Amino acid sequence: MTQTSENVTWLTQEAYNQLKAELEYLSGPARTEIAKKIEAAREEGDLRENGGYHAAKEEQGKQELRVRQLTQLLENAKVGEAPADTGVIAPGMVVTIAFDGDEDDTLSFLMASREYASEEIETYSPQSPLGSGVNGHKIGDTVEYELPNGKLASVKILDGKPYNG
Repeated sequence: MTQTSENVTWLTQEAYNQLKAELEYLSGPARTEIAKKIEAAREEGDLRENGGYHAAKEEQGKQELRVRQLTQLLENAKVGEAPADTGVIAPGMVVTIAFDGDEDDTLSFLMASREYASEEIETYSPQSPLGSGVNGHKIGDTVEYELPNGKLASVKILDGKPYNG
């Protein structure tokens, strides 16, 4: 779970460990693997028409970008506890909302940084319109937030529990 304020990103110990392990893999074994792919493609001859070489170089560029992103994120990270179960919505919680107060039209999502997104549950950033709209409010509150098109949307907060990943 993460909560960003200024340049500091708050992470649970589990999230920090997960991102650190990804960085270590990308900085070590993954770099070696991509270097081998590039070298093997280079040995095939003419680089102008070598699709494998260009694909490997593109993959290397994406990998190095991710290394820089993770390095910066972890340098500015503060490790803390998951949010308390107080009924107040905060990053690191699974939030259930009802659109326009219609309790049949609901959505449950994890409010966390996109760095912590998982396939198990939809993730909304605390900086997203919906995330910033519910952040700091209590279960039972109806809140309005501004959509990217400038219109207002209304949701009722039905539940909020710390994420146990």
